[in-house]
Amino acid sequence: MHQRVKSRNRSSAARAIQIGLLSSLTVAAPPFAAAAPASSTTEHAGHDRPAAGRSTLVQVVQDATRQFIDVNAATGAGYGPFLGCVSGPDHGAMGVHYVNGNLVGDGELDASKPEALIYEPQGDRLRLVGVEFIVDAATWLAHHATPPVLEGQTFQFVGSPNRYGLPAFFELHVWAWRDNPNGAFVDWNTRVTCEG
Repeated sequence: MHQRVKSRNRSSAARAIQIGLLSSLTVAAPPFAAAAPASSTTEHAGHDRPAAGRSTLVQVVQDATRQFIDVNAATGAGYGPFLGCVSGPDHGAMGVHYVNGNLVGDGELDASKPEALIYEPQGDRLRLVGVEFIVDAATWLAHHATPPVLEGQTFQFVGSPNRYGLPAFFELHVWAWRDNPNGAFVDWNTRVTCEG
């Protein structure tokens, strides 16, 4: 469940992604504070329950992120909003990513410590629906010939330039709290919306 990306010095791309994420968190925080007041919480009762036959990774993520059902716990643990609510190019959405810049820049993959938590806006609340694991591509490829794999799931490559304004990276979505009809590891979830 835990892989270390070997790096003597962080590459400039890894630093750029970390600085970009951290500075974006500061800029993006005020609009989300209005959309999700400090007193808002998400309700555990409304979350999808683990289905029989779910992958080990989905269960590990659900166990590790249960503590972040309340978005205030996520912000207290160093996660902050990044880029607003992300909707699909044709259908579905991802939601609002709360990113932990320290985890993005630490050079590690750990199934129990996702770099981003994903929330769906629902009125004045945010509902935890999944996570995203993020690895800087230049750092990873400097030490590996293949994309990262976590609990049997291969990460997707996102080149640069991209719609997020980030250097190239590998990513893996895990829909641990909201079932995705297209699969637990598919980027876009047709049951998630930015309309709430």
